[in-house]
Amino acid sequence: MSTQMPPAHPFDDDKLREECGVFGVVGVTDASNFVALGLHALQHRGQEAGGIVTHAEETGFNQARRMGLVRDNFTNQSVMETLPGSIGIGHVRYSTAGSKGQTAMRDVQPFFGEFAMGGAAIAHNGNITNAMSLRRELIERGSIFQSSSDSECIIHLMARSMGRNIPDRMEEALRKVEGAFSIVAMTRTKLLGCRDPLGVRPLVLGKVGDGWALASETCALDIIGAEFVREIEPGEMVVITAEKGVESHFPFRPNRARFCIFEHVYFSRPDSILGGRSVYETRENIGRELAKEAPVEADLVCPVPDSGTPAAIGYALESGIPYAMGIIRNQYMGRTFIEPTEQIRNMGVRLKLNVNRALIKGKRVILVDDSVVRGTTSRKIKEMILDAGAAEVHFRIASPPTAWPCFYGVDTPQREKLLAATMSEDEMREHLGVDSLKFISLDGLYRAVGEAKGRDNKAPAYCDACFSGEYPVAPSDMIEQGFEAKTAAE
Repeated sequence: MSTQMPPAHPFDDDKLREECGVFGVVGVTDASNFVALGLHALQHRGQEAGGIVTHAEETGFNQARRMGLVRDNFTNQSVMETLPGSIGIGHVRYSTAGSKGQTAMRDVQPFFGEFAMGGAAIAHNGNITNAMSLRRELIERGSIFQSSSDSECIIHLMARSMGRNIPDRMEEALRKVEGAFSIVAMTRTKLLGCRDPLGVRPLVLGKVGDGWALASETCALDIIGAEFVREIEPGEMVVITAEKGVESHFPFRPNRARFCIFEHVYFSRPDSILGGRSVYETRENIGRELAKEAPVEADLVCPVPDSGTPAAIGYALESGIPYAMGIIRNQYMGRTFIEPTEQIRNMGVRLKLNVNRALIKGKRVILVDDSVVRGTTSRKIKEMILDAGAAEVHFRIASPPTAWPCFYGVDTPQREKLLAATMSEDEMREHLGVDSLKFISLDGLYRAVGEAKGRDNKAPAYCDACFSGEYPVAPSDMIEQGFEAKTAAE
């Protein structure tokens, strides 16, 4: 039985939303069990809905799509028994393009299509920036869309392709797509994986027994006991079978990679490896850089749980100021707790976080968080800290000011709703009502992720559009609607 999830609570809307997570395996017994475990490890990337598609000789393609969390839907034996086979893919979703707020069932991936040479399913992490124009063109040519998702464009482009086989059709379809995509797809016998030419979103390859696995992050390989082999390269497509193993193709024009730098800051799990670097260690380095750039006299360094924890540890280690758990997270506060009545709304963030009063009272406190988006949660946390008797409150933010929306698979507010888009750092400090507010610089963030000289403004190594406003791929659909965007060429 699926769990119907309500819209996010108003006090839970002050973070950038993780995009989606994809996972696939081939050459294993009971592939659906592996996929469910992989999706469970990727749950942080999407909590609204999930789906699994498998294939078995006896039953053909099998699929299950559910609203809610993996643990509530894909641990039920009666559901898993409907998903036999040695090959399967899965997807966890938070709505980006398509329906906003709560995901509609028709938008839950993987999407499935039946072609002349057989069926194929596809799961997509990212966002297609020319999806609206593609959709118009496809509808004019007779395509009938079943969802509001940008990802469905890929299925229709594949259907119109004259490629000899499904991998050829997927290549042709993806050449017409702009934006960011990491894709896991499957036919009856083949597992396919592909990243866009800039490699904005992650995708990794693993070996599990005699079979293979593809996943958004290495933590999903760990949970199934798979050996991490390598990252799929930007612009690479792999075609994997149980018999032949991994075949690699590069169907796109070579381009300079621009991996999403916010994956290092927030999206990826701290126990994952990105670009050969531990996410946890990178976040600790971010805290160290922040301490160098923005020191302040204080008694305690406290993280805003849980995403601010590694950076807070780094800040404490570099500054020599003691680290302390000044805020405790209620680990059992789910989104389905109770209906958000007006009284509960007024409780706000206190349902999720509580201040360790005995520790905080009379202290000058540095609060380390990963980002400030709208600033609503930051203000409430500051009030809680002051109510607990703190002498001073200093915010240190482990990312530069988020001043621009992301169009590559992250759900961000409109630009005018981003605090940093309308206020200077001093104005934000006054708005939040804290004694000081400092963000890590863009150069400092680059140093923390391994770029010793900071950001190369002529050829930046990462996509940092949410901080710089420089979009490596022009967001065609949004520009058509009047959005003024800088691009890499400028």
